[in-house]
Amino acid sequence: MTVGQAFDESVVYYDEWVKTALPSYEQIFAVAKELVPFAPDERIDVLDLGAGTGLFSQHFLDKYPFASFALYDIAVEMLNLARERFRGFPDRFRFIVDDYRNLCEEQQFDLVISSLSIHHLADADKRDVFRRIYAALRDNGLFINVDQVRGPTPDFQELYWTDWLDKVRERGGIEDRIRESVQRRTAYDRDALLTDQLQWLGEAGFVNVDCVYKNYFIGVFAATKQ
Repeated sequence: MTVGQAFDESVVYYDEWVKTALPSYEQIFAVAKELVPFAPDERIDVLDLGAGTGLFSQHFLDKYPFASFALYDIAVEMLNLARERFRGFPDRFRFIVDDYRNLCEEQQFDLVISSLSIHHLADADKRDVFRRIYAALRDNGLFINVDQVRGPTPDFQELYWTDWLDKVRERGGIEDRIRESVQRRTAYDRDALLTDQLQWLGEAGFVNVDCVYKNYFIGVFAATKQ
């Protein structure tokens, strides 16, 4: 089973699950939106990589109601749900069923976003995707990546897992959902160190690169093209 097929199987409950399973969900996405420097009435172009059901794009549509979006994902059913979510904006949303490792957009964007997706790639592919994102951005454009990070030592990695399990259960996570999530993470996650991800963004050409928020294994990365 591919990663796209695995996430398609979770499409019915994914949005509800991620709000339970993601530590500090509201704060993470509030920080992500705060980072974007454009005025709310600007007609910015946004590229969402690994867009899934469109949950991350929804956050930015709420802040930028005149923005236009291109959503990439290999999970067909997830992207179909995104089509339904944004059916009221037919002229401002494009949906691309493709592996964004093939990203080669003629259009350029003011903002590229990604949420809980790039960590599925091998490290060499992460580095290449960062370069492709840089090329897809206009000058002064911004890349925001909400993604997983690997613990710098086995002890921290164990802490990240244990803390996640405890908090998901405290938030009422269903054991079947927890088990399915653990199976997906074990099969498909290829988390990279925080320091490596920052270095790769810099090598891709980005400046003002930082992880501006971190909650155990989740980081909010920001990188500017100048």
